[in-house]
Amino acid sequence: MRAWLNGKLLESPQDPALSILDHGLVVGDGVFETVKIEDGRPFALTRHLDRLARSARGLGIGEPDLGAVREGVAATIEGQELDFGRLRITVTSGPGPLGSPRGSGPMSHVVVTEPAKRPPSVTSVVTVDWPRNERGALAGLKTTSYAENALMIEHAHDLGASEALMPNTVGDLCEGTGSNVMYVIGETLVTPTLASGCLAGVTRALVLQWCAGELDVVERDAPLEVLEEADEVLLVGTTRDVQAVSRVDERELPAPGPVTRKAQEIWAREAVKSVDP
Repeated sequence: MRAWLNGKLLESPQDPALSILDHGLVVGDGVFETVKIEDGRPFALTRHLDRLARSARGLGIGEPDLGAVREGVAATIEGQELDFGRLRITVTSGPGPLGSPRGSGPMSHVVVTEPAKRPPSVTSVVTVDWPRNERGALAGLKTTSYAENALMIEHAHDLGASEALMPNTVGDLCEGTGSNVMYVIGETLVTPTLASGCLAGVTRALVLQWCAGELDVVERDAPLEVLEEADEVLLVGTTRDVQAVSRVDERELPAPGPVTRKAQEIWAREAVKSVDP
């Protein structure tokens, strides 16, 4: 693991570096991106940085220095043999008071790179009752205020699953704690619309784009209970890519089913064409 902070490569990621008054620590006032590393190169970095900037603007903390972040990405990857890994890019509003109002100092920019294990091609999920607020101030933003997600993923792990899927406030299927969800009805691949409150996932967008010419793909909102009748369920995300789901709560599913398998084949084919699609 290697870490970079505000233009400086740290001797160790364990070194004290960020102020205890940084608002990202005090109130979770920041945004972040996780980027997959394949064969030593970050995948879809430009798309992730574009979303990082959108999230920062939406949160009102200003414009991140994306040029500096790119330098941090290069510095933390250089000299490492990373067949598969991940980057964590975090930008906070910087030092502030012990309360919600922000300070006036510069933003903090952090990049951390580490090797990672590839997720399995098949997983299981649980559904939860805790809703995502599609009308909330943070809807659609990838912020560091992740305690809600941490609680839900621990609940999923306690039940032997790798992800928790949640509804929004009107009961429609929304997303996972760190992934977008798709499902198959008949031969149609369906995913919730962005109006559901789900994150505009980079992998989600690429799956929709790449599969559109070969599969029947639609964005459509439906109650959480649609998972009880879906023929196939899959998760899409930065390190998961296209991951089949074999169990939703107590319901067993074919994994991968034929549509999921086709989506995986399309992803594998298209992803190797460009590391920055």
